Amino acid sequence: MAIAATALSLREHLQRWFTTLAASDPSAFRALPTVKIVRTDDFSNFGNAAGSLIKFPSLTLFCYRVDVNRAMRSPWAAVGSVDGSAHLPVDIHFLLTPFDSDADAELRILGAAMQCLEATPILTGPRLHPLGGWDARDGIQLINEDLITEDVMSTFETLPTDFRLSVSYVARIARIDAPVEPDNPDVLTAISGLAPTLTP
Repeated sequence: MAIAATALSLREHLQRWFTTLAASDPSAFRALPTVKIVRTDDFSNFGNAAGSLIKFPSLTLFCYRVDVNRAMRSPWAAVGSVDGSAHLPVDIHFLLTPFDSDADAELRILGAAMQCLEATPILTGPRLHPLGGWDARDGIQLINEDLITEDVMSTFETLPTDFRLSVSYVARIARIDAPVEPDNPDVLTAISGLAPTLTP
């Protein structure tokens, strides 16, 4: 749930920012952008035609990679040895891509998204989507990922669309928790040598 909850938290955080910005400055956007979590196939279907999955104006969040956070894996393993649950810390990589009818409108959307994540780079408390079942101490840090142009272009080579201006952010540290195993008592008595019988 942690990966989906992180994506939902980021989507809602950006959507609130866009809504607030548009209310305070009506000239900020051509129209209020919609923030949408997408998958690979969705990039082949955008525009304002009926049935388009990505409508104009939009900002898409595409999760293109999930990595285990090696630096935090040992500390969380130590926590697991105490509380009896497995904890896997992960970094979630998102590509943010604006979609609109012209370049100026797309640049405004992307600029507003970067402004949002610079102003509030840590999501905690009510900014975290409840799907994640977060602990009160949990927080997700959003960091601009330093990708070279070739890396971004190679990512688009795997997508069903031409290259589009995008920025990459990594959300860390999300945590995948395993449920705590029930504390069943040890078996102390074993009985052998019994056989089934029809006699009552």
